[in-house]
Order: sequence, then C-alpha cells, then structure tokens
Amino acid sequence: MPDRAPQPVERQLPTEESRDLIALVRDIVQREIAPRAAEEEDAGRFPREIFSLLSASGLLGLAYDSDFGGGDQPYEVYLQVLEELAAARLTVGLGVSVHSLSCHALACYGTKEQRTEHLPAMLGGGLLGAYCLSEPSSGSDAASLRTKAVRDGDDWVITGTKAWITHGGVADFYTVMARTGGEGARGITAFLVPGDAEGLSAAAPEKKMGMKGSPTAQLHFDGVRVPDARRVGEEGQGFAIALSALDSGRLGIAACAIGVAQAALDEAVAYATQRQQFGRPIADFQGLRFLLADMATGVEAGRALYLAAARLRDAGRPFSREAAMAKLFCTDTAMRVTTDAVQVLGGYGYTADFPAERYMREAKVLQIVEGTNQIQRMVIARHLAGPESR
Repeated sequence: MPDRAPQPVERQLPTEESRDLIALVRDIVQREIAPRAAEEEDAGRFPREIFSLLSASGLLGLAYDSDFGGGDQPYEVYLQVLEELAAARLTVGLGVSVHSLSCHALACYGTKEQRTEHLPAMLGGGLLGAYCLSEPSSGSDAASLRTKAVRDGDDWVITGTKAWITHGGVADFYTVMARTGGEGARGITAFLVPGDAEGLSAAAPEKKMGMKGSPTAQLHFDGVRVPDARRVGEEGQGFAIALSALDSGRLGIAACAIGVAQAALDEAVAYATQRQQFGRPIADFQGLRFLLADMATGVEAGRALYLAAARLRDAGRPFSREAAMAKLFCTDTAMRVTTDAVQVLGGYGYTADFPAERYMREAKVLQIVEGTNQIQRMVIARHLAGPESR
C-alpha cells in the first residue's frame, strides 16, 4: 500500500502577503521544527534557537503594530500561523502564543514612550516573554493574587511567588500582575519586569506529562525593584489588562489545539490507509471510517469557530464570549481527536514510536491553561444569562 502523505490544510487567507507568510512558516516547520520535535520533546529540550529564528523571521510579533516592530497582520492570519507551528510542535506554537500574550499589556496599554523603548526588542529583537498572573493559591480565582508591589520613591518593590509560568526561568521579560492596593480586582497593577532583575529567581521546572520541552516553573520575587517607568497602565488597572490579554490569548490556545488535533488526524488517516488487517486496509471498515469522519468534522468546526472569533476581534467588535467558546470547543475537540487517534493506531498508538501518544498527552494541558474549560463555561453563561446570584 503506498504511503498516504497528509495534505496541507487549505486555508482561506485575506491577502497574497498572508499566503506568502504561511508558505514561510511551512518551510521553517519542515526544515527546522518537525524533524526534531519528537526527539527534543522526549529529551525535554527547550528550542531557544527556534524562537530566535522565528523572531528574526518576523513571526513573534505578527498581530502588533509595524511602527514598533510588529507584523501588522490580522488576528485571523496570526492564529493560522500558530496552528501550523503547533501541529509541528506544541512547545513552539504555545510558546509563540504565550510570547504574544506577554506583549499585549505594553502594546495595548503602555505609553508611546514605553512602546518606543521596549516593543521593538520584544516583537522582533530576539527577546522572549512570559506572562505572570497565576500563583500557587490563585489560579482560576486570579483576583485573589497575593504578590505585592510596594511603592518606594520612584520604584516599586515586588515580593511574592508566581506559578505555572510558561518560559519561567528562560524568558527575557515578564509581564507581572501584582497587588498595589486593597483586596480584589481593583487592587492589581501590571509591571514589565526584566528577566535578569535582581531578586528574581525560578524554581526547577515542573515535571509534566506533556510539553516536556517547554519549561513551566514557579517564579520567586524577593524584593525585585522595578522603576515606575515599567508600570504598565494605571495603578489598579492590572486585572482589566490581564483579562483583556486573556481574551486574545484564549484564541491562541484554540488555534494551537486545532493544530495538535490536525496533526493527530493526519497521523490516524495515514496509518488507517496503510495498515492491513483481514486482507484490506483498516480504513475500509465502516466503524473506523466513521471515527475518522467525526475527527475531521470536529477539526474543521473548531477551525471555523476560532476564525469567526478572530474576525470579530479584527473588526473591533466584542469577542470575549466567542473567545471562550473557541477555547472550550477547540481544546475539548483536541482531547477527543487525539484520544481517537491513539485508538485508530491500536497498540502502536500507545507507544512512543508513533506521535499519537504525544499528541494526546499534549492536548490535555490545553483544556487547563489560560482558564480551565469550566471557567470558559462560566464566562459563556454570564454572557447568556448575566452574573450569578450571590
């Protein structure tokens, strides 16, 4: 039986420039990312050189203003780039999404002076960012965070611990939410903290079931001194900034999820059309054909959902509800499709000789990061029925 190589996703892109961009991404994926993905994930190796290449290629700031080093691309194009990267290696796709998330506060709420000083290096100067909201005791309830920033003259002194930080310990800058006022959401302020700040240290990376090449670590702030010029937005505006960033970031997670699901679907189809049992390919059996059809339908539906939300964002319209829907549906779809891909491969799917088991392990975290899927359901329900009664 001849090999059935997966065909590239047929994308509806708005411009010739965006089509060239996707072609560039696919070239980088085929040459630099995909050939080493399985080996490097197994070894837990963080591909910093890939992020340097992506930065040099203009791929780390696609959705931001070109006046400050960005790519001026609509979100619907940026997200499809993420999907291509995540299909090859989730550590890279999710890493680009997190970097973009970490740039959001300064790009959208910083002063012109701040953006002029910092954004070019962040968006295209080789720097890598991280986003610091969660803490050991405040995950879904982010407004209860305890990390404090105390004013001392023209500086702020930050003390506390952040948890579950992607790129923790390897990032060049951290967008940090810290408490500068009273309890609750209105007491939180955003800061841009250099990765080499004195008093900032990272714990050993977490030992995770998937995405072993992406370091996730606690960050300890032991009297980290940050000038007021690195405060982003107004005092007390940090939580609103964080939520604004997460609306966009959730679309990034949705796109990454569909990338992983597409990779799993491609693997399942290739295997099913080659594997012979009872004298014919197992793809001839109706039970398996229907399974593949359901997998493909989920992937296409998820892609349509995240792109619809992205187009709302690009049009300047509210998209918070749609972002939550996309994150919820796409990540649940990725978990289901990757699990089904393991089933299609049978015993081989359970071994590390094939990538299906890695896709399944990686898909799980996407249902958790940037707001668990239970939180997404709460967000959607609030848009439908209003806030919960107290």
